[in-house]
Amino acid sequence: MQVITSESVFSGHPDKVCDQISDAILDAILEQDRNARVAVETAIKDDLIFVFGEITTTAKVDYADIAKSKLREIGYEESFKVMEKISKQSPDIALGVDSTESHEQGAGDQGIMFGYACNETPELMPLPIMLANQISKEMDKARKEQYAHIFGPDGKCQISVVYEKGKPKKVQTIVVSAQTKSWIRRELYEDIIINEILTKVLDDKAIKEAEILINPTGEFVVGGPYADSGLTGRKIIVDTYGGYAKHGGGAFSGKDVSKVDRSAAYYARFVAKAVVGAGLATHCEIQLGYVIGIDKPVSVYVNTFNTGVISDDKIQDLVNQTFDFRPQHIKKELELDSVNFQELAKYGHFGREDLNVRWEHVGDKIAELRKLYEKA
Repeated sequence: MQVITSESVFSGHPDKVCDQISDAILDAILEQDRNARVAVETAIKDDLIFVFGEITTTAKVDYADIAKSKLREIGYEESFKVMEKISKQSPDIALGVDSTESHEQGAGDQGIMFGYACNETPELMPLPIMLANQISKEMDKARKEQYAHIFGPDGKCQISVVYEKGKPKKVQTIVVSAQTKSWIRRELYEDIIINEILTKVLDDKAIKEAEILINPTGEFVVGGPYADSGLTGRKIIVDTYGGYAKHGGGAFSGKDVSKVDRSAAYYARFVAKAVVGAGLATHCEIQLGYVIGIDKPVSVYVNTFNTGVISDDKIQDLVNQTFDFRPQHIKKELELDSVNFQELAKYGHFGREDLNVRWEHVGDKIAELRKLYEKA
């Protein structure tokens, strides 16, 4: 027996606030300039927001206004001050990254990226992170639509799932830490969380059998940036597979898709989901390695953890025949010009069939892989 735990955070968590601000700035720039180069970070503490990074663009946007608007949208009504420190992308990077008549667009950085899929949920995601993200989403929705007088924007949740022989058997522990108003009785918010929020995510049997811990320290009144500083890119495990699969270390938010930290991680998920969806394996992890300025990856590695119907080497051959890992092709195939990135900056970037992002829709690739497999 094994127990696997994954965490998610609400949209008002300070780190997630920063992710959303960075991606809101990115979206605003890309709306005017699709060829912009953006690597923007946000930090927040108390009433101070610091926006910094490298941006090369023809777009004219008000970073401070975007940051303050996003905070109001999330649920923070306080007055915030914004500091900015923005420079242009290094011309040395642009030499290898930008496409020319003689040079195809290269990777925007070196590094490794992972994609993962498994057959535990309809979305082909690990169960613990899917449950945690769904609870976070339902908590935010309930607060905004009905319970703003009870809950604050900050919070997080954690799900522990028991596995037997590699398959999820039951939810062992549910932890919800939700910011509340100081005058709200514990019995009231516990009842809302258990009987209104959790019942939308889990069945009655799962809730009854699980140990449920709500605000385990006793109180959670002071929250958001006044309780903890926030920084873009500090919730990379929440953004991906909840610790169930490997992570290459690169964050997503605030980066345009020339940065393979973002685009290649989306593509690796696209590949892994297609492999599992095609029935070639029940679990699949894809590792990609890139070098800055070079268009093709230096490595593509497939690992099915001995769940493949054929060897990993043969699956890798099928993958290499089916998928094109060049950054320019990734951008086109995944339709990244049409993505609203700030919506991905909460509740995870994968398993998001609610957002209709291309890397979650793999039907055509499933068909291609199956056809090649049947021919082999």
